[in-house]
Amino acid sequence: MSKKKVVIIGSGLGGLSCGVILSKNGYEVTVLEQAPQLGGCLQCFSRKGAKFETGMHFVGSASEGQTLDRIMQYLGIKDDVELSPLDKDGYEVIALGGREYQFANGRDAFIEKMTSYFPDQHSNLIKYFDLVEKVAGASSLHSLKYAESDVAVSMEYQLRSIDEVINEVITDPTLAHVLVGNLPLYAAERGKTPFSTHAFIMDFYNQSAYRFVGGSEVVAFSLIKTIREYGGQVLKRHKVTRIVCDESHAIGVEVNSEKFFPADYIISDAHPMRTLELIDSKMIRPAFRTRIKSLPQSIGCFSVYLDFKKDAVPYMNYNYYGYRDNTPWDCEQYDETSWPKGYLYMHFCQQPNPKYASTGVVVSYMHMQDVAKWKDTKVGRRGEDYEKFKQHKANLLLDSLERNFPGIRKSIQNYYTSTPLTYRDYTGAENGGMYGVAKDVSLGSAGRIPHKTKIPNVFQTGQNINSHGMLGVLVGTIVTCSEFLTAEKIYHQIIEANK
Repeated sequence: MSKKKVVIIGSGLGGLSCGVILSKNGYEVTVLEQAPQLGGCLQCFSRKGAKFETGMHFVGSASEGQTLDRIMQYLGIKDDVELSPLDKDGYEVIALGGREYQFANGRDAFIEKMTSYFPDQHSNLIKYFDLVEKVAGASSLHSLKYAESDVAVSMEYQLRSIDEVINEVITDPTLAHVLVGNLPLYAAERGKTPFSTHAFIMDFYNQSAYRFVGGSEVVAFSLIKTIREYGGQVLKRHKVTRIVCDESHAIGVEVNSEKFFPADYIISDAHPMRTLELIDSKMIRPAFRTRIKSLPQSIGCFSVYLDFKKDAVPYMNYNYYGYRDNTPWDCEQYDETSWPKGYLYMHFCQQPNPKYASTGVVVSYMHMQDVAKWKDTKVGRRGEDYEKFKQHKANLLLDSLERNFPGIRKSIQNYYTSTPLTYRDYTGAENGGMYGVAKDVSLGSAGRIPHKTKIPNVFQTGQNINSHGMLGVLVGTIVTCSEFLTAEKIYHQIIEANK
């Protein structure tokens, strides 16, 4: 019997991981990537011999037997990557109001460390962490406990905002701000972002935190290798220009407006708006298109990639969040005089246990409207005004960094920049958003992106289906692939792979 053909649009983590699972289970997989480089947000880039990450900067729950570790073993990634641990006593450092606060790995260590800063909040910190674990554990997908999900708990905290829930539990306003100090990891907005998003992130990284030695592209290389070992193909410079449908289902895709790839099933790892643009079929109703177009997008970012002088900057095995004001909230609400209100600073890990950092990045929020006048230009050809804009913003951001790290400018030999336009053009993200569609408690189920479309053999995957980040995307992969294999079968395969 001939194998069923699956065409996957996009070679990001969602597309490649779907490709591995389906290849392993007897499907003939073809992954089509429009860019000249594979990997989506897993890809790295080099300038003058210096290597930089683009998206997947660090991961959690990757110690032996933890959730991500078990999924990486199942996907065949584990033996192909090397992980470098972040500081267990302070994998995140939050700088607020002239003080620094450390997040420690592990429930007890985290509570103890926070109690040392806020002694009268000990019992509240226990309540807070109980809630984080309760919400994270309520999802069978995130905990890999098949058929043990608590739908009521999951739903409640998808519909309540982070600040609402934390302010009920924590009575010290400074501590309430510190606990959300790493919110750039998910671009949280006050009154909008669900507490469940915060709980998943906190639980994921609190268990353990690592960087990929040599950059996260090693994950993409491993997944591509596995797909090819099972007879699949992964092709770059293959831009899908149309999903071709008959009256009842999709029959394949058109590539570069000329070549046709037949398919029994199609999975899109593209942004949902990009996916809909590929489909001209009455099966997709105008009301659905309108709903997807109206969904809020997460904010974009401005990044300054730092190439340090040799042996000038000690390697920092933690992430640093610096804020101008006494709160991490509302950094997306800035004007010309107040930007940047906050930033995330981290180093890249190029070798095991480095003594010095060779490269790093500092990131701050930026709206697409700030660069809208160049929206019709292409990468590398946006003009002198754009370059002056980026230089001005880079200097402002480096000034902010210098306040927390005096002398850092003298240690930088080169730097490079990117804006929401860069992200839009490399990833297809609407408005250059960092994390795709923004979560908003006020939208309820109308704010969710279905993994199934109204075309019976066309599916979606990637960060918009569940959530962003490595575990969020892989959970979305399991959801999508369960349409082919059932979730129970995938769970069983994960268990078998880890024996």
